[in-house]
Amino acid sequence: MSNVPRWAVLAAACAAVVAAVGGCSSGSSTSDDAKKKASAEPSGGTPSGGAPSGAASGKPPSGSPAPADGSIPAGPGPQPSYTVQKQPAAGSCHYRFTPAKEPLPDTACTPGATNPKVTQATLKTTICRSGYTSGIRPPTNITGREKTANAASYGYKGSLREAEYDHLISLQLGGDPNDPRNLWVEPPSPGHQDGKGPNNPKDVVETKLKNAICSGKTDLVKAQQAIARDWTTALDAVGVTDKGAKGETTGDPDDNG
Repeated sequence: MSNVPRWAVLAAACAAVVAAVGGCSSGSSTSDDAKKKASAEPSGGTPSGGAPSGAASGKPPSGSPAPADGSIPAGPGPQPSYTVQKQPAAGSCHYRFTPAKEPLPDTACTPGATNPKVTQATLKTTICRSGYTSGIRPPTNITGREKTANAASYGYKGSLREAEYDHLISLQLGGDPNDPRNLWVEPPSPGHQDGKGPNNPKDVVETKLKNAICSGKTDLVKAQQAIARDWTTALDAVGVTDKGAKGETTGDPDDNG
């Protein structure tokens, strides 16, 4: 029998294991070590200090607000068929009001979006052609559901029959038909009579701007920027008189909104 002490044999065996696998077990199992490591990690499956996956940002679903340089984002344009668009989170949008109490949209939720098919070069075949807007307008079974959701976005509590689901940049000014950045539930203006339905003075401004564009009195982009910024000052911003000129049209019935 060998005279080598038993502890020396065990030590030699351990040294061999250390060299081969990088360590000797001290008695605790691998599963116990994993449990201890897991208990030290923050819950939710994200690194410490990170936001949970899918956390709500509160931003509009289709993009960021208009750039500071005054340019307006382009939307997807007219579609062969439309689908209901996701709206900003409930209560995340806030109305603004002019000194005269006319409603304006939240610039973050509703900065406006343009129809890429409408440019200064395509005016004659798009917005300056009679009937153009009626051919690109989303159906009411789409916009009706969007309107209800957008009312929650803005916290609008009034009758939806009295409010207009409005294109900030109207279709007759080259606004995108169904980009959620270009649509908002517009409350009635001061003096509105309940039961009469939407009847907003913004519609008149839009038609005057469209006439000015098609007659060459103002530029398309300039008019779009003016209406997106503040519809109550848009005519002055582009140098268009508030009085209708002889021969001006009132616009197609489907133009407004």
